[in-house]
Amino acid sequence: MVHGAFCGGWVFEAFRRPFEAAGHQVVAPDLPGHGPGGDPAGLSMRDYADAVIRHCQALDAAPILIGHSLGGLACQLAAARAKPAAMILLAPSAPWGVYGSTMEEGASAISLYALGPFWLQSIAPDYHLARNYSLDRMSREARDAAFARMVPESGRALWETLNWWLDPFMTTQVGATPGLPVLAVAGGRDVIHPPATVRQTAARLSGTMETFTEMSHWLPAEPGWDTVADRCLGWLDRTLRAAA
Repeated sequence: MVHGAFCGGWVFEAFRRPFEAAGHQVVAPDLPGHGPGGDPAGLSMRDYADAVIRHCQALDAAPILIGHSLGGLACQLAAARAKPAAMILLAPSAPWGVYGSTMEEGASAISLYALGPFWLQSIAPDYHLARNYSLDRMSREARDAAFARMVPESGRALWETLNWWLDPFMTTQVGATPGLPVLAVAGGRDVIHPPATVRQTAARLSGTMETFTEMSHWLPAEPGWDTVADRCLGWLDRTLRAAA
């Protein structure tokens, strides 16, 4: 399970439990620079993807990749080399070439330039943005607890993701991996990665999509996360049975 921007493996503390109860071994590492005392400045989305690949190669069997938000994009980038048995993307960041479907997405990409050359630095989490866009369905206590654990994010990784049209290296370009089952999950109230954009990502990967109308961006931990987990487990069980 691969976390998103400004976070760590702790995002999946609750979400992983139903998978473990179903017999899955769950690994939820911190991406490079996201652990205690880490600094992700200068790290690329490719560095995150390489870290995912290394974790997968250390396993004894083909993994099931589950990524949230920016972690969903890291999983997409890693898939061809990690050779997963299946991939589940929770409100995933879109790959190179997928245009945002709302004005809010465009504004988010442009607003970072107010920080100057943000791609050269780490960017601290912003409570106002987290409260209104990612943790908006959490109780105040749960929201404050989650924000207290957030860490800085790589400006370079954010630039490669949100401003992909300016990246001459096409860092986040991905395509469908033949034979790889993909489920993309969207929150109907998600402003960061709304359903219309997630649908484009699913189509790029030749995957299927499911939308939880009343949910927002924090799919692994906001109210209703257990329903998302159960639906993902059901899809995963059917997918692995069909493959067998």
